[in-house]
Amino acid sequence: MIGSMLEGDRFVIEREGPLFPESLRSVRRPPRRLFVVGNPHALEEGLAVIGARHATPYGRGCAARFSRKAAERGIVIVSGGARGCDAEAHRAAVGARSKTVVFLGGGCDRLYPSEHRALFQSVIDAGGAIASEHEWGTEPRPYMFRERNRLIAGLARAVLIVEAGMPSGTFSTADEALEMGKTVLVVPGAITSAYSRGSNRLLYDGAVPVIDDETFEDQMAAAFGLLRSEAVAAEGEGGVGGCASVRDGGEVLDALSAEPLSSEELCARFASRGSFDRVRSWIMEETVKAEACGLIARQPDGRWAAVVRG
Repeated sequence: MIGSMLEGDRFVIEREGPLFPESLRSVRRPPRRLFVVGNPHALEEGLAVIGARHATPYGRGCAARFSRKAAERGIVIVSGGARGCDAEAHRAAVGARSKTVVFLGGGCDRLYPSEHRALFQSVIDAGGAIASEHEWGTEPRPYMFRERNRLIAGLARAVLIVEAGMPSGTFSTADEALEMGKTVLVVPGAITSAYSRGSNRLLYDGAVPVIDDETFEDQMAAAFGLLRSEAVAAEGEGGVGGCASVRDGGEVLDALSAEPLSSEELCARFASRGSFDRVRSWIMEETVKAEACGLIARQPDGRWAAVVRG
């Protein structure tokens, strides 16, 4: 048996029922029913964020960064709960106190990967949902994950790919999205990185590049009707993402003011704060906020450094 039980309400949503997501009725081979643990109302059109399981710090950081930005604007984050980029996307949504949906390859009581049980439970506790087209007790099989990807693409109004090598299962989600006329967004990567070959190939084939926060917010405005000016104004008023607290008392900023450090070096420096995953998530959150506020920048060698202002 893979995984263990999750705490939360269980639902079986029939295709003909009122709770069945309208956007999933038009996917290739629409599921006859959905099995859900958590909040069935979380199954609304959102942003799918996907990427490599064996992700680099860059890929995990981008997944967390853009997922958080979308979640803070009320957009549901949809992904597959896998290791790497998927997990960071879900964590960022939960951290933003927003809904996120995990589509599993097997049954909702056969969690995979099993070490993500705590993450899946936090998704439910934050008002999100764990969903599958498979009956309770269905063990996940390799082919089920590719089939699952059509549901991720179907529930999404746009798909963001933050990192993908070649070959990559991420392409199946992108293909499904393109066939349904959905927008596919891609974060570019270094042309020398094997982890970004698939991402960059999608850009070459016509996907929309996300090169900074502004282009991402433009795409969110186009897909979801959000106004970037409203989001910027909210941040300027000291809301989520405000810069004052980062500037006034950030431990990570203090460390980078002394010397440039990589994400791994920052994790090692603050290792006493808790488990590796918790420290890594905290480091990502702090560097994302500080970079968005123009207080730090990534150097060509990948290290973070404080921005010196004249």
